[in-house]
This record gives sequence, structure tokens and C-alpha cells, in this order.
Amino acid sequence: MNHFDMEPFLLSFRLAAITTVLLFIFSVPLAWKLSQTRSRSKPFVEALVSMPIVLPPTVLGFYLLVFLSDRSPLGMFLKQVFNLDLVFTFEGILIASCVYSFPFMLQPLQSGMEQVPVRLLEASYALGKSKFKTLLYVILPNIKPSILTGVIITFAHTVGEFGVVLMVGGSIQGETRVASIAIYELVELLDYRTAHIYSLILIAFSFAVLMVVYVLNRRYKALSG
Repeated sequence: MNHFDMEPFLLSFRLAAITTVLLFIFSVPLAWKLSQTRSRSKPFVEALVSMPIVLPPTVLGFYLLVFLSDRSPLGMFLKQVFNLDLVFTFEGILIASCVYSFPFMLQPLQSGMEQVPVRLLEASYALGKSKFKTLLYVILPNIKPSILTGVIITFAHTVGEFGVVLMVGGSIQGETRVASIAIYELVELLDYRTAHIYSLILIAFSFAVLMVVYVLNRRYKALSG
């Protein structure tokens, strides 16, 4: 029987925190652009960024593994110029996590922005505010529930990742062995007792995350009403 090890959870939470911050930074301008555009290419972009939701994690993980390996142009360039390996490293699973969790951040933000009344945007522009200031001071303060949902769901989804992380990062102690992979290995070793402990922690975490989302959104709606 293995002893309980907190390291996989700490690694999972670290990965989820960095992924969430990066995706929020990249998703806000894209969500804003998609919410405002009427371009014919909009459905194509939306379908493209939403593919991780429907693609099997092993398929996405396989192509990310090929793309990030030192045999690909990108991987070869990073290896030769910066001596940076992206396969079986924390940086590699961070990139994979960002790709896999992207729609979970983007979609709530885009949905929230599309529901902001047009009159607020028109008033902001009429007062001479730029699109950036309108986004920063008008849009974002009015979509707090969407931001909360995107941030929490993205964090929780990243914590629970398995297939993509395993394909790109494998299972390296202290580097890529996150909680979900640790559970898989414990089951392979027939250490069901420790696997139960790890699994119950993730179940409790997932339930707590959903409770926070629902409670805070309910409070926000009550205050807004």
C-alpha cells in the first residue's frame, strides 16, 4: 500500500491556477471580438475553439504530442534555440491544458458579453471611451457571473484532466504526475484504499466548486434584481 502523497494535488492545483490565468488573459479579447462580430467566419472560429469539448482526449493529446515533440518544426526550433523540451515536462502539460480547457473559459465569457445591453456600449462610445476602455470598465464589470463561471469551471476542469496530460506529460514524479494520473496508477497497483482517498478528495473538490458557482451566481442575481 502506498502512503498518501499531497504532491500530485499540489501539482494539479498549480497547473490549474496557471492555466486559468493564461486562458483568462487570452480569452477576454477573443470573446469580446466574437461577441461583437457578425463575420461569416465566426461559426468556423467558434467550432474550432470548441473542438476540445467533443474530441476524445487521447486524440487531442496525440496530436499535441506530435506537435510539441522535437521532431516537429516548433519543437525542433525550441530545442535548438532555447534548449527547451515540451514533451514530458510541466511546460508541455501546461500548453496541453490551455488547449484542452480553452472553450471552458471562452464560452462563458462570450455568452456574458453577448448579453450586455447594446445601449451600454453605445453610451460608452458616445462618452468618447475607446473599445479597450469600454471592455475594461463597462463590459467586464457587467459580466461578473460569467467571469466567475469561466474561471472556476476552467480551474476545476484542469484539475480533473487525465488523457491529454498523460499523453503529453506521462507520469513523472513532481513534474507531470498530477492527481488524476496518480489515481490511475494506484488502481493499476490494486491499491484501492489510497485510490479511494484520492478520488474522494477530487469528488469533494468538484462538488465544492459547483456549489461556489451556484451560490455566488444566485447572490449576484439577487443583488442585481
